[in-house]
Amino acid sequence: MLYMVVERYRAGATGAIYERFREHGRQLPAGLHYVDSWVDLKSTMCFQLMRTDDPELFQPWIDAWSDLVEFEITPVRSSAEAASERADG
Repeated sequence: MLYMVVERYRAGATGAIYERFREHGRQLPAGLHYVDSWVDLKSTMCFQLMRTDDPELFQPWIDAWSDLVEFEITPVRSSAEAASERADG
């Protein structure tokens, strides 16, 4: 399943976020997969598309970053999938 993750950087944390990323990477547990990401122009938010069959895997990742980032995680599907379900239903 796909998930849209909205990361809101804590005030003044942007530099520390990128430093930790350079030193430790994303710190994803096995089974939680990064697909792609986008950062807003002010570098205060990141939007990540992630994939996993086990949403419980988000917690260790959140724990590794929660001192610097607030998370919002939403299960998503493609627009094509949503349209197909509407046509079928």
